[in-house]
Amino acid sequence: MNTRQQKLEAFDRLLTIMDELREQCPWDKKQTMQTLRHLTIEETYELGDAILEDDLEEVKKELGDVLLHIVFYSKIGSETNNFDIADVCNEICEKLINRHPHIYGDVKVTSEEDVKRNWENIKLKEGKGKTSVLEGVPKGLPALVKASRIQEKVAGVGFDWEKPEQVWEKVQEELSELREEIKAQDQDKMEAEFGDVMFAMVNYARFLNISPENALERTNKKFIGRFQFLEAKAKGIGKELKEMTLGEMDVFWEEAKLAEK
Repeated sequence: MNTRQQKLEAFDRLLTIMDELREQCPWDKKQTMQTLRHLTIEETYELGDAILEDDLEEVKKELGDVLLHIVFYSKIGSETNNFDIADVCNEICEKLINRHPHIYGDVKVTSEEDVKRNWENIKLKEGKGKTSVLEGVPKGLPALVKASRIQEKVAGVGFDWEKPEQVWEKVQEELSELREEIKAQDQDKMEAEFGDVMFAMVNYARFLNISPENALERTNKKFIGRFQFLEAKAKGIGKELKEMTLGEMDVFWEEAKLAEK
């Protein structure tokens, strides 16, 4: 692996290239934080995909893309004298030191949960004018990820179930309430209760140490793989899916499941 000096030289090289691109490249010169924002989101999702695929070579490449965006934003910030990459680095260093008093101070912890609880309490104190631990949850997060972050944050200050069994009981309770609204055929209440079921399941996933986002994406990929297998099999016998019965399609679907084992 690279030495500390080599790592610093590589980062300095990136900063130099960023300076040159910002001065000389027509496209890079035009970019603003607003024009980069959607690209940053896209790069982050691509990194997430690489992590899910456990493709470390791709993870390395996507991390580089994300790092480029951090350097790019910092360069733009320096041009308006608001901040530069040193300010960004120092800001996160100070934050990490402040939020790890069990490492850089005299606070004692006995578990990971103690660390999380301290983190959220310190974060709340740091917030300018913030009165809720939930103010730090980005409004634009996808709903599934947002549910996870909400539950993690409130758990960090002690608002949590004690046992997984209690959460599972809550899931069952919400399912029962959903069934009642389905019987009544009240669309608005059905949607509300369905949301409650999903929220409870996300909470249960946390107690099982499962990422609901990762779990659902694995199922998405599994379904896509099986369905594409089904499409290929249908094409192989000269049929369109719309010409086949559900029973005929099920035969190929079961073949796809067996092929995965």
